[in-house]
Amino acid sequence: MATDFTIGDRVTLIALPPYFKTAEPMPMLRPADTLEVGDEGVILDRRPAGYWGVKFGRGAFLVDSQFLAKAEPESADGEEV
Repeated sequence: MATDFTIGDRVTLIALPPYFKTAEPMPMLRPADTLEVGDEGVILDRRPAGYWGVKFGRGAFLVDSQFLAKAEPESADGEEV
């Protein structure tokens, strides 16, 4: 599993952690079913202990790198390359 993400990379959630922690100044815990496997987001920043700030459609969360993979690029017609 890749852990060499850079800010702005598109990533895919490949597994669900036991819970999600929001990437806010006062983080809050959210249940694992807040997001689904396959949801895509964008890397916002790097956090200590292998966590990444990732912006998903349902908000920004701190996600351990073991639950993320780089998203497959899409061609201009919307098909995966």
